[in-house]
Amino acid sequence: MLVVHLVSAGAWIGLDVVLAILVFTALLTDDVRTAAVSYQALRLFAVWPLSTIGLVCLASGITLGLGTRYGLVRYWWVAAKLAINIVFVALVPLALRPAVSEAAAYGRQLTDGALVTLPTTDLLFPPIVSPAGLLLAVILAVYKPWGRIRKGARSSARAPAKASGSRSWPEANRRVADSRTDSAE
Repeated sequence: MLVVHLVSAGAWIGLDVVLAILVFTALLTDDVRTAAVSYQALRLFAVWPLSTIGLVCLASGITLGLGTRYGLVRYWWVAAKLAINIVFVALVPLALRPAVSEAAAYGRQLTDGALVTLPTTDLLFPPIVSPAGLLLAVILAVYKPWGRIRKGARSSARAPAKASGSRSWPEANRRVADSRTDSAE
């Protein structure tokens, strides 16, 4: 399941790169035909592929969360990744689909020779925000910051009691290392 999750996350980032290339090519080119084709291609590469791969990533992440020691909401970094995934999967049909449909219609009008203007503000954010959020999710998965969400009473009750006068392993190890340094001098 980990391989499915990693491949789907990589594919999601790849689709976002394709989205960015198409959007910025369409916006920055002086060639009307290139802009028209780029806008129309958004419909092929944006909504259904992103929705599908996002759902695969979400399902595999939930499966991993339920089947590993990290859980779904046991650690802050897992909860943050889950929130990022849910928000981005929801934004594809709610926010991206209408903008892509409008851009594809605009591309068809450009192909027909019509001189119309497209409000581009809706298409600028997805190719910037989504890769940044997905990169954040990858960083969270690699570094696993922040620790547990809450430490229950059970975990402290299970902790072995220290004998009086016993030292923690790092402290005892430090004393041994210090004594070796002192004897070497």
